[in-house]
Formats: sequence, structure tokens, C-alpha cells
Amino acid sequence: MQPGLFRRIRTLARVSPSPWLASLLSALIPGLGHIYAGDRRRGRVMLAVDLALIALLAVVAVFLKVGAMKVLVSPDGLSLVMAGNLLLASYRLWAAYDAHGLVAGRRRPRSENPALARVALLAVAFVLVVPHAALGYLTVTQYSLLRDVFDNDPSPTVPTTPGSTVPGQTTTTDRSRPPIWDGLERLNVLLIGSDVGPDRTGIRTDTMIVVSVDPQTGDAAMISLPRNLHSLPLPEGFGPDDDCHCFPDLLNALWWDAVNHPDRYPGEGDPGPRALKRAIGEFLGLEIQYYAMVSLQGFVGLVDALGGVTIDVPARVVDETYPHEDGVTIENVVIEPGRQHLDGHLALAYARIRRHADDWARMNRQRCVLGALLEQSSPMELLARYGALVDVMRQHLETDIPLDRLADFIDILPKLSTDRIGALLVNRDYVTERVDNKTFYDLERIQREAAALLADPTSGATDGLSLSGACD
Repeated sequence: MQPGLFRRIRTLARVSPSPWLASLLSALIPGLGHIYAGDRRRGRVMLAVDLALIALLAVVAVFLKVGAMKVLVSPDGLSLVMAGNLLLASYRLWAAYDAHGLVAGRRRPRSENPALARVALLAVAFVLVVPHAALGYLTVTQYSLLRDVFDNDPSPTVPTTPGSTVPGQTTTTDRSRPPIWDGLERLNVLLIGSDVGPDRTGIRTDTMIVVSVDPQTGDAAMISLPRNLHSLPLPEGFGPDDDCHCFPDLLNALWWDAVNHPDRYPGEGDPGPRALKRAIGEFLGLEIQYYAMVSLQGFVGLVDALGGVTIDVPARVVDETYPHEDGVTIENVVIEPGRQHLDGHLALAYARIRRHADDWARMNRQRCVLGALLEQSSPMELLARYGALVDVMRQHLETDIPLDRLADFIDILPKLSTDRIGALLVNRDYVTERVDNKTFYDLERIQREAAALLADPTSGATDGLSLSGACD
């Protein structure tokens, strides 16, 4: 605080002392109202406390960002945030009350307009309540997300499968255990978009993207597999007992087949995600540790919560009999070419329609929509809409990522860079033949190029994720 400002505050106090102005000043910056009221010693001590708190926050923001983010994904950490918020609110409330009393109790202030006093009271209440109420709301919202979405059971070390790069299995858990990637060559998560919804039977995983990260370097790869990939090879002991040793249907039907026939897919955990992670992982030569799945209505809700998405549509997209995500309505959807701002319903339709096109065109549009959402979602916008986003995720996001392992994911974030993310999109170029409406892909080529991508995600042979909002 500069000396000139101190003098102006003291001069104002001598001319027209007001307990409400003193209260408002110390509500804004504890100690400022005390200087205005004439108690310079107490005011300067409080300002020193303010500066110490600001310096602490600056150190955390600049040097301890990862640690601060870990606090936000821990229920215990959020409890500390809530306690700190209450303490700071109490400190500011006491400062405002004390500054008011210094003026009101020492001498009779000049007569004040009752209406003006009420306005001043509202201003003090606003300054005191709103910031802490907002922080409290965000803290409680984040806590509800952690509690309702993520697995709250303490997680053992990730189990292994034959050929895995994971160290030997153990079921012991303790707070000193190593991070989830300790001993792993790569950390792999399967992202799924499903068609589950009202009046729909079963789950078809129409979007499947494997995200693989090297935890040491931050190099990442994204491998997108088509829903209509037929006869995917299965691990030993998986699937129907026949000579195929493969899944004799579209890949998007594997999850539901495992739910209906769990004995075909032995192992621990829910049969659907267990079968899909294991089958795709073994096909790509990876150990897929976790998955995250969002439904059709979840996608619509996320886009709407973000205020929609703007897409440069290159060609007209039409479906005269588009099945609405409500599972009941059939409608005629037309999305014209040009720059279009789409709500959640139309963004889903754009990413989902196959009529007059094919699966591969749809996959390209899906990638385009995801890229546009990433590009157009600023941190401040995400914060402002966080409550709505969490409501959607609580209802429509499913994952097996353990709550007590989220901090390990935070450790990887500083290493990630969009410049080091490669992508493999399995499209029509990989098709070898189509027989009886069954599409067969060059599986060996997919495996070969996936291995090359994982070895060098920055190689020029990969297709990057478009972040421009323009769909080719």
C-alpha cells in the first residue's frame, strides 16, 4: 500500500467518517478500513497478513500448480479448501465488523441517509458473501463429482495380463505406494462413446479411442477404431468356443455380448469394460488400464453446458429418419454447409449421421467436433459453466479410474503437449473386403502402424487431431 493512498484515506476519514465505509474497505482488503478509521498500527498488521496470504497464493500458482491441482482431486484436499475458505471468510467478516466498530464506537458519526446506509450494508454483504459462496459452491460441486463418478474403493496395483509391461500383481494398498505408471511403459485409457439411452436395449460402443501416454516423456498417441471392425482377434480363453478365436460380429457389439455372456470373458470386474479393454488392448499390444464412457445424452448435455460448438461444415449432412437421442423421436435433420453454431442435439447428429455417407465419414466428423470443443473451451468458460458440466458428468459419465489415483494423472499433465500427440484413424483405406454387409480390415496393417505410432507418436505418418473446428 503506497503512503499517498494512506494519506488520502486518513484525510477522507477526518472529513466524513463513516462506519459503513470503514467496514466496506476492510471487507475488501482487511486492514484498509482500520487505517481509514485511524488505527494505523492494527491496519498495517492486518495488511501484512494480507500480503503474506497473497504471496503464498502467488507461490502456489507459479511453483506449486501440480500440487494445487492434486488437492482439487482429493476429498481430503477439498475439505481443507472448504476449511480455509471458511477461515478466510471469518477473518474478513471480523475485519469488517471491527472496522465498523472503530468508527461507530469512538465518536458519533455524522447523520447518514438510511437508504444510503442500507446500500452500504448490501455492498458489504456482497463483498463478504459472494466470493466465498462461489468458492464453496465450486468446492462442493467438485466433491460431488469425485464421490459420484469415480471408484471410491482403494485401488490395488493394476492387474496384469500375459505380455503386459506391468510389474507383478499385488493386492496390498498403502499411502506410500508408487504412482500407477511405476514400471509401466505406457498409461492407456479407452475412451468410449455409447448409444445407451431411453428406450434403447443394450450398449453399443460406437466410438472407441485408445489414448496412450508415455509417463516419462509425455508423448501421447490416439488410436481410433471403427465400430464396424469385424472379427477382431480375441485373447486366449475369450469369446465363443469356435475355431475363429475372434469376435464374430461388429466391434461395437462386444461390450453387450460380454454382459449377456460373462462366462465367455473370464476375469474380475464388470464384464463389458473388462472384455472390451482386454480385447482391444491385446490386439494393439497394450495393457489398457482404465476406460471412460459417455452416453449420447451425456454428449448432448456437455455441448449444451458449454454453450454449443461452432463447426465449419464442408458439405451438407442429411438424415431423413434420424433417431433422436431420446430413443423415441424420428426426425428429418439437415445441417447446411458453412460456419454453423450447433447445440448439443445438432452437434451429436453431425457426429452421428451415416445416411448418405459411411462410418468413416462419421468418424472424421466426430474427430472434428471433439477438436472444436477442445479449441473453443477456455479455462474461464469451463470455470463459469462448471456446475452444469458436473451435473452432466454425474449422470452420464462412467469410468473405472479410482478416486485415489486421480492425483497420479495430474502428475502427467505438465508433460503433455499437443505438439507431441500423434493419431491413427482406422478408415476405409484399411478395408480389405466387404462380404454380406460385413467389413473386414487389414488387421496386420493396423497392428503394424499402431506399433510404429506408439514407438514415435510425433512421426509424420500420423494424422493429428484437428483443433480448428474445420472439418475436411
